[in-house]
Amino acid sequence: MRPDGSLDIESARKLADHLVGEGVDLIVLSGTTGESPTTHQPEKDELVTEVVAEVGDRAMVIAGAGSNDTAHGVRIAKGAAKCGAQGLLIVSPYYSRPSQEGIYQHITAIAASTELPVMVYDIPGRTGVRISDETFDRLAENPKIKAVKDAVGDLPNGIATSRRTGLEYYSGDDALNLPWLTIGGSGVVSVVGHIGGRRYRDMIDAVDAGDYAKAQQIDDEIHPLVNAIMGGGQGAVMAKEALAMTGVIPHATVRLPLVGASQNELDSLRRVLQVQGYLN
Repeated sequence: MRPDGSLDIESARKLADHLVGEGVDLIVLSGTTGESPTTHQPEKDELVTEVVAEVGDRAMVIAGAGSNDTAHGVRIAKGAAKCGAQGLLIVSPYYSRPSQEGIYQHITAIAASTELPVMVYDIPGRTGVRISDETFDRLAENPKIKAVKDAVGDLPNGIATSRRTGLEYYSGDDALNLPWLTIGGSGVVSVVGHIGGRRYRDMIDAVDAGDYAKAQQIDDEIHPLVNAIMGGGQGAVMAKEALAMTGVIPHATVRLPLVGASQNELDSLRRVLQVQGYLN
C-alpha cells in the first residue's frame, strides 16, 4: 500500500520478482498476509494480472478466494481465473462457523466456479471451526481439490489425512515448517518467507536431499526471525515492516483494522534483522 492506503502495484511486482529471485516457486495473492479482507474485487483482479505478468513462468501464482459469503467467494475466484491465476486458495468460512456440511458446500461451490486447481486452507484459530476428517475425505473426491494449507498444529492427524486422501499438505505455520517437511509435507506457504525465502528454499532442498542435519541447522538459524514476525505482533503487519526495513518495499502501510507495529515491536524486529544479516 502507498502511504495514502491505495494499492501500490509497482511495489507488488517488485516484491514478486524479489521473492522468485530468493527461490520461491509459488506466490499466493490475496491471502490474509496480503490483506485480503480489506482489498476489493477490482484491486484483487489487478493484482493477479500484474503479478502474473511480472513472474511469467518462473513461479506459479494462486489467488485467495476466501470469504464467509459463498457467492462473494465465487466472484473472487472467477475474477482471479480471468486474470491469469493458476490456482485458488479457499479458506473455510470464517466467523459464521457453519456446519461441516456448510463448509463442504462452500468450498465445492467456489471450486466449481472455475477450472483451476484448489488448495483448501484450514486455520481454525482464525475461522472458529476446524475442517473434519470426514469433510476432507469428501473434498478429496473432487478432482479439482489438490492440496491443503494446514495451520491446525496437529501434525499426526494432518499427515494421516494426507496419506489417507492423497491430498498434498503444506505447512501453514512457520514454526512447524521443518516438522511438516520431515514427515511428508509437500512444502510451505509462509509469512516469514517474505524475508527468509532463500533460507526456506535451502531447507526444503536439504530435506529433499536427505540432509536433515543441514535442514535442522537452517531451522535453528531462522527461528529468531519466526519469533520476531509471528511471535508477538500481527504477522501481516510485521512482515510488511520487515520488508520495508530491508528496502524491498518502500512503505509498510496497512489498512484498518490493521495498524502499524509498536515502537517496541519495531525495535525488536530491527535487532533480529541486524543479527540475522538482513540489514547493513
